[in-house]
Amino acid sequence: MSKMNLERIIKDYHWMMNSIKIMRESLEDAGEGITAQYGVISTMPKAKGTLGDPIYKEVLRREKRRNKLQEYIEKVLVIQERIHVITDEREIEVLHWLLEGKSYRWIGMHMGLSHSHIRRLKDSIVYQLENNVPNVPKDTILPKEELSV
Repeated sequence: MSKMNLERIIKDYHWMMNSIKIMRESLEDAGEGITAQYGVISTMPKAKGTLGDPIYKEVLRREKRRNKLQEYIEKVLVIQERIHVITDEREIEVLHWLLEGKSYRWIGMHMGLSHSHIRRLKDSIVYQLENNVPNVPKDTILPKEELSV
């Protein structure tokens, strides 16, 4: 994984985790109420070239959401599977706050460091995540069935 991709995932981690939670909850709903358009309306002729079936459209929409959910899960796993390589106390703290969505300035104020020092620590974190991917300890990863959509 490239440095730029890792930086982007770290930056987006917080909202992706929130989206994963919300998307999983919303996709559990079977879509009750979307069949209300059936009846007299279903017997009416449809315009050429369009699919008037609301169930079909809902299936397509949900499939796109499932694919997006899986994409977010894969990106989040990139960080979660590599997080164990960070061992320095300061870097662990900086990574934690970055994954919580905090800014360099906020983290710097919290830790009593300059925002430029936080940026250097982030660069070190990204370098380690990019280059040091040994075997992942089994206790740091959830079983696959818990991660799946």
